[in-house]
Parts: sequence; C-alpha cells; structure tokens
Amino acid sequence: MNIAMGPKRFQTGRAGWVMAAGWLTLLIPTLWDYLFGQWSAYSQGHELLLLSVVIWLMWREWPQIASLPDVRPTWWAMLALAAGLLAYAFGRTQEFIRIEMISLWWVSLCAVLLCKGFPGLRRTWFAWLFALFMMPIPFSLVLTLTAPLKEAVSALATLMLGSVGYPVGRTGVIITVGQYQLLVAEACAGLHSMFILEAMGLLYSYLVNHQSWGRNVLLAVFAVPVSFAANVVRVMILVVVTYHFGDEVGQGFVHNFAGIVLFAVALALMGGVDSLLGVFFPDRRKAQA
Repeated sequence: MNIAMGPKRFQTGRAGWVMAAGWLTLLIPTLWDYLFGQWSAYSQGHELLLLSVVIWLMWREWPQIASLPDVRPTWWAMLALAAGLLAYAFGRTQEFIRIEMISLWWVSLCAVLLCKGFPGLRRTWFAWLFALFMMPIPFSLVLTLTAPLKEAVSALATLMLGSVGYPVGRTGVIITVGQYQLLVAEACAGLHSMFILEAMGLLYSYLVNHQSWGRNVLLAVFAVPVSFAANVVRVMILVVVTYHFGDEVGQGFVHNFAGIVLFAVALALMGGVDSLLGVFFPDRRKAQA
C-alpha cells in the first residue's frame, strides 16, 4: 500500500490492519450467535457456505483491489460508517439479529468505500450482493411465500411420480405413497432452499461472465425456475426412497444426501440452460474462433 501519500489520504497500511481487527471483533460474535448461539433457530445451515463464497470472491479480486489508489475520506462516507456502527450497537444490545447483521454488512461496505472509494466498490459489487443472501429472512415473509411454494412442489412431484406408476396421492403438502405419508416441510421445498439455490444461480452467472448481457441476465432469471425444478427432484427422490426402503431410510441419511443432490441437480440444470442460451446468445470470441 502507498504509505507515503500523506495524511490527506486514508492510508491502508497500519490503519487497514486496525480496521480489519475491529471488523473481526464485530463479525465473530455475531456469526457465532447466529450459527451456533441464541439465534441458531434462524439459521438454515448454508450461511457458512455462503460466507466462504464471499471470502473467496474478495480474495479473487484482492490483487486488483490492492492496486487501486487510496482515497481521501469524505465526510459522508465517515458519517455512513458511524451510522452503521450505531445501528450495529443498537441491534447487538437490543437483540435484533437482522439489524445487527445488515449493519455489519453496511459497515463492511463503508470500510471498502473509505479505503478505495467507488472503484473498490465496483470491483467487489457482486460479493456485497451475494452476502445479502446470508441475512435471515423475516418470518412473516417465510410464512407468506412458503405455503404456495410447498403446494406447487408437492403437486408437481406427485403428478410426475403418478405418471410413471407410483401409488401416490396428495392432501395439501402431505404426500401419501403406499403405506407412508410424507410432509413436504419448508426445509425440503420452501423459501430458504429456493433462496440459496437462487444465490448459487447468480454465482454461476457471475463466474461464467458471458460477453452477452442478455445471456447473463437470462441466466440469473432462469435461476428461479431451476431452483424450483431442483426442489421437485429432491422431493421425488425422498418419496421413491421411502416407498422402496421405508420411512427410516427416507428420513435418515438419504434425506440429508438429497440436499447434496439438490445442488448437483441445480448446477446441472443451470449448465443445460446456459448451453441452450448459448445457441441464441453466442459469445463473440467463440463465434469468431
């Protein structure tokens, strides 16, 4: 870093280490409480995966970020940082986990703005967008959107299994197969799983980074139906396993393994959609080759 730029610029040598230490002081207790402590009921188990992706995205851009010149701190950026710290203190002391986490996100963004200005934010914009998927969803929103999602997944899974000869029936979100009844819970086909699959779809779209903006936008849009289709496949797998091997097997290891299948299916579907879009939106470099 350029330490010889004088006091008018925000020097990111020693000051950067101090800010990083202060940021970790805020981050560690918040994440611990959210993932393992008093707020663990709000966690869906995928936050560590998303955090790892955010860290990797930052590390990936770090050489370009470090090469950017330091900037003079502006009064409004300092005010934004102070407001974020006050909001964090309020959320922490009053036990509002959503305020606490969104404030921590805001403080982190302001720290980059103070050190590297808007060029630094432009280099890291996707990491900040992706980090928002770690935030706990308001329970009222979960209740509002989960019911129709579970109904739709249950109906389609039942229809497809019935079309190939399985003795399945459905009452709301309860699927009957043979002598067994399966409740399609929120964790299997609800908003949270759709949320993380949408995040993975956006990550895929960002990383492939096609030259065609239309292709990139459509990839992000198609992440929603792909997430839905992957959830249908997961429920179908659980129903078939339960029918052939019993409820203990279906709700045991296979239930957790189906979560891995969920991401594999979503990734495969995203790749298929990407290939199909490539027919209509070919990359110029590949077309010229």
